[in-house]
Amino acid sequence: MMKKSLLSILIASAFALPAHAFEPFTVKDIRVEGIQRTEAGTVFSYLPVKVGDTLTDEKSAQSIKALFATGFFKDVRIEIDRDVMVVVVQERPAIAKINFVGLKEFENDVIIKALKETGIAEGRIFDRAQLEKAEQELKRQYLTRGKYGATITTTITPLERNRVSINFTIEEGAAARIKQINVVGATAFKEKELLGQMELTTPGFLTWYTKSDQYSRQKLSADLEKLKSFYMNRGYLEFNVESTQVSISPDKQDVFITVNVTEGNRFQVSSVKLAGDFTIPEHELRKLVTIKPGDVFSRERLNESTKAVGERLGKEGYAFANVNAAPEIDKEKRQVAFTIFVDPGKRVYVRRLNITGNTKTRDEVVRREMRQMEGGWYDSERVSASKLRLDRLGFFSEVVVETPAVQGTSDQIDVNMNVTEKPTGNLMLGLGLSSTEGIVLSGSIAQNNFMGSGNNVAIQVNTGKINTVYSFSYTNPYFTKDGVSQGFDVYNRKVDSTSTAVAPYKTESLGGGLRFGFPISEKESLSFGVGLDSTTITTVSESPQRYKDFVNTFGSTNMTIPVSINWVSDGKDSFLFPTRGIYQKAGLEVAIPGGDLTFYRTSYQLQYYYPLSKTFTLLLNGDVGYASGYGDTTSLPFYKNFYAGGVNTVRGYKAGSLGPKDTNGDSLGGTRRVIGNAEMLWGVPGMEKSLRMGLFFDAGQVYGQGQNVSMGDLRYSTGISMAWISPIGPLKFSFGQALNKQEGDKPESFQFQLGTTF
Repeated sequence: MMKKSLLSILIASAFALPAHAFEPFTVKDIRVEGIQRTEAGTVFSYLPVKVGDTLTDEKSAQSIKALFATGFFKDVRIEIDRDVMVVVVQERPAIAKINFVGLKEFENDVIIKALKETGIAEGRIFDRAQLEKAEQELKRQYLTRGKYGATITTTITPLERNRVSINFTIEEGAAARIKQINVVGATAFKEKELLGQMELTTPGFLTWYTKSDQYSRQKLSADLEKLKSFYMNRGYLEFNVESTQVSISPDKQDVFITVNVTEGNRFQVSSVKLAGDFTIPEHELRKLVTIKPGDVFSRERLNESTKAVGERLGKEGYAFANVNAAPEIDKEKRQVAFTIFVDPGKRVYVRRLNITGNTKTRDEVVRREMRQMEGGWYDSERVSASKLRLDRLGFFSEVVVETPAVQGTSDQIDVNMNVTEKPTGNLMLGLGLSSTEGIVLSGSIAQNNFMGSGNNVAIQVNTGKINTVYSFSYTNPYFTKDGVSQGFDVYNRKVDSTSTAVAPYKTESLGGGLRFGFPISEKESLSFGVGLDSTTITTVSESPQRYKDFVNTFGSTNMTIPVSINWVSDGKDSFLFPTRGIYQKAGLEVAIPGGDLTFYRTSYQLQYYYPLSKTFTLLLNGDVGYASGYGDTTSLPFYKNFYAGGVNTVRGYKAGSLGPKDTNGDSLGGTRRVIGNAEMLWGVPGMEKSLRMGLFFDAGQVYGQGQNVSMGDLRYSTGISMAWISPIGPLKFSFGQALNKQEGDKPESFQFQLGTTF
C-alpha cells in the first residue's frame, strides 16, 4: 500500500520540488475534495491530467497552476492515495449581495454597472484584489462629480454556503466648487473675455443646476480647445496651451485652476491659392473660399472654405473628394499663405438606395421623400435633403444615413437610410388649463401615419369656456405622385366671449372644406381651399349695439362660401425649437358671392431665427393683417375681426384686450392688426429639446375700421417666457410687464397655456 503523501500547496513550491519527489505512476482514478458550489466536472476540465495518464511532479505542478488560474480557488493541493490522484481545493466565496449605504449622488444601477466592469457583481467569485479596484472605481465616480472628500468603507460579511455580502458605506460629503480660474500669459484679450469662452466657471446663479462650477477633466480639455479656437479664429496661429495646474484646498472643498498659455503673434493671410484637379471651373470654387488675402487668419473660416469646396464637389458626384489647406508661414512678416489642394477622386453614382427599420411604414412612403435617385450621380445635397424630409415627416425618432462604397468597385456607393419608427398614433383624453380659456376638457384621436400610408386622420374634441370644437380631418400628402396633397375637414365650433375681455357674443359654426396643396420647391408650398360655413350669432343684453345692428341687418344665421389661398416658405432648421432660418406665411381668405356675406381677410407673417451663439438664438417676428367687407357686406362681420393681447401676440396684456372698445370697456377687435416680437431664446441645459426660456419685447395693436394706423398707438411689453414640450402636452408660460399701458388697457402679468396647441 502506497503511503499517502502531500505533493504541493503552492505553485512556487511545486516547481521547487526535486525532479523525482515521488515515483511516477499511472493514474487509475481522480477524486476531488472540498468543492461546495463548483461541479467536479469543471475541475476535471481544467486538469491537464486524465485517468490513464502517468502522473509526474511536473504534471502535478501544472495541475495546481491550472486550477489556480481559474480564479475559483484560494488554495489547491494534490495528494496521492495509492493509484488515485486526490485534488483538494478550498473555494473562494461567491458574492451573494452588494449593498450601498449613503449612496445619493448616483442611481444604484449606474454604480452596479461600473463595479461589474471591475469584476465585482452578484453571483461572481469574490476576489479581494478586485474589491480594491472596485473601491477605486467608486472613488473615481465621485471625483467626476467633484466630490473629492468622499470616503468609502467596505465591510465583508460571510454567509452560509461559502458566500459573502459586500456592504459599501459611503460618506459623500459636499461637492468641491471651482474657487478660481486663472489664465496666465494672456495679454491680447482680457481674462474675463477668455473665461467667458469656457464652460467651467466659478459658482453663479445657475451653476447649482448646470454644475459647471464642478471640475471635470473632460470639461477642462474641451475648454482648452475652445480657448485655442478663440485665438486661432482671431489670427493667433501659434497659440499654445503650455500647461495646466489643478489644485484642491486642504478641506477638499475648493478647486483652483491655472492655465498657462503662449499667445504668439497675430497673423494675416497673404494669399490663398487653389491647386489640383478641379473638375469644376476654378472661378466657381473661388467663390466658396470666404477667407481672403489681407484678412486676419481665422481657422473657422478656413475650415468653412475647405468644407464648402468639398460639398460642392460632392454635389457633382465626387463623394470621396479630399480638400486640404497647406500653410506657408512667414514669421518675420507675420503672414501666412494657404494653398488649398483639391483632389476630387473618382465620380461615383448610387447603385442602391436601401431603406431599413420601417416595419410599419410602407417602403413607398419613405422612398417618395428621397431626392437622391438610384442609378444617378451621387449628390450630397440631395442626400441631406432626403434625410431632412424624413425627419420632418414626424414618423421616425431617428434617421441615420450611411454612404458605404460598393466592394470591388471604385465608382459606386450605396445610400443606406436606417429609420427608427416611433408611435404616430395619439389618443389623448385630458384636462387643460389656460389663463384665458379656464378649464378645458379635451380629447383627440389622431394617426399621422394611418396604416403606414403616410396619411393623416384626426378626430378632435375640445371643450373650453370660450372655444368648443368638434372636428374631423383627413389629409393625403401625396394625392398625386408629384406631391400634390389633398384633404378635407368637417367641424362644429362654438365661441362664447362673455367671460373674456372681448365684447360679449356667442357664435356656433358648422361647416367643412376641401383643400389642395402644391409644392413649389423644397421649402415652399401653395395651398388652395374651398368650404361651406353656416354661423349662427347670439347676442346678449350686454352686447354692443353694432353687434345687434349687424344681426338685424344680415340675420342671426349666415351662410358663407370661404375660398382660401396660402403660401408658406419654411426654412427653419427645426419644427419645435428652431435656432436658425426664415419662415414666411401669406394667406388670403375670401367669402365669395353666393353666400349671405362677402368679405376678405389677408395676413402675412415673417419669422427670422438668428443664432447669436451655440446657446442663444434671436427671434424676430412680424405679423400684419387686414380685413374688410365688400359688395353687399359693407363691413367685416364682427366675429371675423382681428384681436391682440395675450400669450401668443402681445404678452403682458389680457388676451384680446387691445384695440377699440365699447362703452363697457370690452374689446371690439379691428380690421387691421400689427404685431412685432423680439425674443432671445435659449435651451435649458440638459433639456434643450424639450424646454426653452426666453427674454421678450413685444409690440402690437389692433385698429378699427376708419381708424388711422399710427405707430404711436402701439402697446409695448417685456418679460420672460418659457415653452416646454411636457409628457402631458405643450405648455407655454410668460411673465410680462406692460410698458406703456393707457387708460382702459387691461394688463395681465402672468399668462399660460397648458394642454392646448399653441
